[in-house]
Amino acid sequence: MVMNMKQNKLSLNDVEWGEFKIIDIFEIIRGNAKNITKRDMEITKGIPLVSAKDNNNAVNGYVELIQDERVFANVLTTNNNGSVGFTFYHEYKFIATSDVTVLSPNKKLTKNQLLFTKKCIENNNLFKFRYGYKASNERLKRSKFLLPIQYNGNPNWQFMEDYIKQEQKDIAQKVIDYYEQKMLGTSFDLVGLEDVKWKEFYFNDVFRKIQRGKRLKKDDHIEGDIPYISSTSLNNGLDGFIGNKDNIRKFNNNLTLANSGSVGSCFYHNYEYIASDHVTSLTLENADKYIYLFMATIIKRLEKKYSFNREINDKRIKNEKFILPTDKFGNPNWEYMSKFMKNLEAENLEKALEYIYIYMS
Repeated sequence: MVMNMKQNKLSLNDVEWGEFKIIDIFEIIRGNAKNITKRDMEITKGIPLVSAKDNNNAVNGYVELIQDERVFANVLTTNNNGSVGFTFYHEYKFIATSDVTVLSPNKKLTKNQLLFTKKCIENNNLFKFRYGYKASNERLKRSKFLLPIQYNGNPNWQFMEDYIKQEQKDIAQKVIDYYEQKMLGTSFDLVGLEDVKWKEFYFNDVFRKIQRGKRLKKDDHIEGDIPYISSTSLNNGLDGFIGNKDNIRKFNNNLTLANSGSVGSCFYHNYEYIASDHVTSLTLENADKYIYLFMATIIKRLEKKYSFNREINDKRIKNEKFILPTDKFGNPNWEYMSKFMKNLEAENLEKALEYIYIYMS
């Protein structure tokens, strides 16, 4: 099912633009989250903590709320320190550090209108501010940016709403076109997991390489763009981005298993990354991403066996056992694992496509 998009698309070049001060549209509020360095970021429940990051929508983790901390929702944030100028939209409730300025609209704006405005502000602030040049409240009050306007000079909020909806539909159509073809390639019969023979294997007999990452103190981190994977159970184990080249261990296309901290957390990485000593890298021979995803699901069951105070040392990992589907020779059935995950992905894609069809209709 492929749906045709409407003709006569809205264009940013076909609308008038006008200059506005940030304070014309928003109230400027500094975040007031407390004791940032001492907060427990490992909890899976809590409220998002937004800091001066340039990725992950600036969410630094989840924390328990402290009395008198101000909670925001359906607002923008812009970094006034660190990664200055990066701006994000937050539909959910969150708290923010003092390195973040919250832009709360003076009138009720929709999600789409805020998303449009977010990009306009970021385009201005990233150009205007540089790293080390803080965006103080006073500077932000004087800061100006461009927005589409009506004939009377007021912001053209309806254009912004319609433009974002148009772009979302364009993206949705591309997703549909891509994944409908992908689903055609996964239409095969596959028996359920209960109908497959399972067998216990040692980690050391299955993985071609088992290697712990290398310790790298926070003070030794160099700013860069290579993912740094540690023992957090959030964000696929991502603990930031670094540029270190010496005394590190790099990996690519394999699993990481948290051996301390959030012990048992297991993630697949199809990109190059640097591993901390709090995770162990697990590499298979000639495995595709679907096999790795299947394996990660099985290995995560170790979370129930180990606690925060009981680490998985190198010896324990090699002697650890887990069960896998087997072929007629008793070996791990890699083909089955790959097909099972592809089929599962296809089923999830079908549900997602149904949602997109409804959204586009």
